[in-house]
Amino acid sequence: MTFRATVLTLYPEMFPGHLGHSLSGKAMERGDWSLEAVQIRDFAKDKHRTVDDTPAGGGAGMVLKPDILAQAIDSLAQDSRPRVLMSPRGKPLTQERVRQLAEGEGVVIVCGRFEGVDQRVIDGRQLEEVSIGDYILSGGEPAALTVLDAVVRILPGVMGNALSGTHESFETGLLEHPHYTRPQEFEGVAIPSVLTSGNHAAIDKWRHEQALALTKARRPDLLEKVAQPVTK
Repeated sequence: MTFRATVLTLYPEMFPGHLGHSLSGKAMERGDWSLEAVQIRDFAKDKHRTVDDTPAGGGAGMVLKPDILAQAIDSLAQDSRPRVLMSPRGKPLTQERVRQLAEGEGVVIVCGRFEGVDQRVIDGRQLEEVSIGDYILSGGEPAALTVLDAVVRILPGVMGNALSGTHESFETGLLEHPHYTRPQEFEGVAIPSVLTSGNHAAIDKWRHEQALALTKARRPDLLEKVAQPVTK
């Protein structure tokens, strides 16, 4: 089954961007996933193709008009794909939500611009507001690319090694352990001896301890969600 992504945007030329290269690009060529970028401005009826207006109640900036955006959404096939609005006030994107999206038939992503989107179209079209971080972007397009990047890379067959994603940061609830490779010594620092010992149990233990230490130092909030292993 092909994972179908549709992006509603004022800048369709930004897609597929980097997703047209490397593993995701090859997966698109194989038909593992597809991407359609829909120009929201095509649904404006006036000669200037106006898509925004001043915010009700006053204030700076402009707001994406609900009638235009609603028509763009309604032009799509009515299917069960979730409708996501990239928004700084949305729920933080998590690896769990990424996996849920990857297990479905696809996703529709709306890229916000200006000061935001009229609340009536958010409610009326049941848009799920999602944020990729506590910062502001110039628009939803980079955020949409980030969501698709996270989803596409874990679709079946996209990564060369099926196990390559199972020990990454957030997959286990912890940040990922440090990595090393040849040469054995670099700038006077050697690869930790346990990693070259051939003792896989000791290696797994070392990696878990390192992941715990990094998570405690950098993201202690994640530890509350991780079940600690029983030690003897």
